[in-house]
Amino acid sequence: MKKFFAITLCVAALLLFSCGKAEYKDGTYSGKSGTDDTGAWGEITLTLKDSKVTDCVFITRQKDGSIKDENYGKVNGEISNQDFYDKAQLAVRAMEQYRRQFLENQSLKDLDAVSGATIAYNQFIEAVEGALEEAGK
Repeated sequence: MKKFFAITLCVAALLLFSCGKAEYKDGTYSGKSGTDDTGAWGEITLTLKDSKVTDCVFITRQKDGSIKDENYGKVNGEISNQDFYDKAQLAVRAMEQYRRQFLENQSLKDLDAVSGATIAYNQFIEAVEGALEEAGK
């Protein structure tokens, strides 16, 4: 059921932002994804001017609220499992890629999912949808 909900939100976000007919108020808006199976979630802050996104900040947080950054995948500040750390850092790099592509293309439909970082992809789309919903009110 959770996957169905996430897919439904992704489709709605794609339709909402890619059709080009939506008008958004200038300002700064935030959105938050639901939690994944580990309790992690994504947060986004979008700045809009003339119905275009001029700035986008996307972070994901672990269940304890800590930000997934260069330390994500480490245990007590150390890399104890290189494979796990590499996979975790792939997701961190993908988050930046999603943000950058969204700013460049102004469209979720042109966002390329990174293999191994689909959870962050879904969280990004869900968070964007929430922020744009606020901007459209």
